[in-house]
Formats: sequence, structure tokens, C-alpha cells
Amino acid sequence: MLIGLAFVALVARDRHDLVDIPEGIPPGAGIAVPPIDLDAPGRTAGQLRSWAMDLSPDLGIPIVSLEAYGYAAAVMARSRPDCGIAWTTLAGIAAIESKHGTYHGSEVEADGKVSPPIRGVPLDGSPGVAVIADTDGGALDGDPDYDRAMGPFQFIPETWKRFGTDANGDGFADHDSIDDAALTAGKYLCVSGGDLTSPDGWQRAVKTYNQSTKYLLDVRNAAAAYSVGRAP
Repeated sequence: MLIGLAFVALVARDRHDLVDIPEGIPPGAGIAVPPIDLDAPGRTAGQLRSWAMDLSPDLGIPIVSLEAYGYAAAVMARSRPDCGIAWTTLAGIAAIESKHGTYHGSEVEADGKVSPPIRGVPLDGSPGVAVIADTDGGALDGDPDYDRAMGPFQFIPETWKRFGTDANGDGFADHDSIDDAALTAGKYLCVSGGDLTSPDGWQRAVKTYNQSTKYLLDVRNAAAAYSVGRAP
């Protein structure tokens, strides 16, 4: 009994010590990504290992996934400084879409590959599901009849064919790579929302993923939690 009471007290104290999740849109930018050589060969995101290792335990985000979000935000800061997308927004979306690449027991490997691959349900018009007939002959999503959302950021084939980007230097834009998917998401969100440092731009960008207000608030809450150094 004493052990049980001590455990309850510890949990209560831990909850009490948590920083409140900030309100407002857009969510904060979080701990700054340190400068890295964006043009280095290979998996450049690995330069953020120390940064990611420091943040990972409190955020509950795999280190490799966190590296990918930081790298994508750094690349977008150089290529689209007018957009202002933060790694926290990418992390918020990935948290909802795939639990940072760990949905249903998947794991993020050291090279950023998510295994086994994460696939959404067939977009066949079932209740609550859109109808999108196959657009890729099943080549990307493995379904020759209907499209499915793919990878840790859940892109459909048509969107991936338009925006898919090689972020890890292996010469291939892979929707099942957390690196490639995070940078692709950054590009997609910036094109869709414009200035993501504004409330209107941020909401417009996130709603390209899902028009649901609940979805937008779930992403906001996750991103805002990460911005103050805690898990949602």
C-alpha cells in the first residue's frame, strides 16, 4: 500500500510539474535547430543527433524522427524563408498521422526508413472515407484498386508524385523514409499555407491534410506541447 501511495504521489507530482500547453495559433517554434551543413553528403539530418537526443526523452519522439523534423525545418528556412515553418508543426502532424513512424508497431530505423511500411485504409468511399480511385497502378501504395495514404506523413500517391523529395541523399524520394517524408511535408505545407507564422496561413496549411477542426486542434496541441519541451 505504501508503495502504491508513493507511486500515485510521484505521478501527481510529475503531472503538476508539466508546463501547461500554450493556447493560440500558430504553435511556438520550440528549441531552435542548431546550424548544420545542409549541403553535406549522405543523411545530413544526422548532424542533429545531439540536439535530438537532448529533446527526445521529454518529447517522446524517436531521435531519428526528431532529426528529420529539424532538418526539414532548416532546409525550408533556407529555401522558403517567407514560410517560417517550424519543426514543431512537422512533429505535430507526424504525431497524429503515424505516431512519428511507430504506428501499429512500426519502427524508425537508423537510416530513417520506417518498417514495416505504414499504409492507410483503401480510399473506397466507406463511411467516413473519401473516394479516390487508383492513380498509380498500385506502384506506390500497393493497392491497384484504390489509393491509400502512405508513410509516416500519410501522403496519397498523387500528392507524393508532385511533391516527393529526396532528403537523405540516396537519390530516391521514398514516402517510407521519415527524412524524405518530413521535407516533402514541409514543402507541401509551405505551398499550401504561404506564411505559416500567421494564424490564417498555418490553419490553411494544416487543413490541406484534413479539413476537420478536431484534426487541426489535435495537431496544434501536439505542436504546442513540443514547443515548450513536453509530450502532448
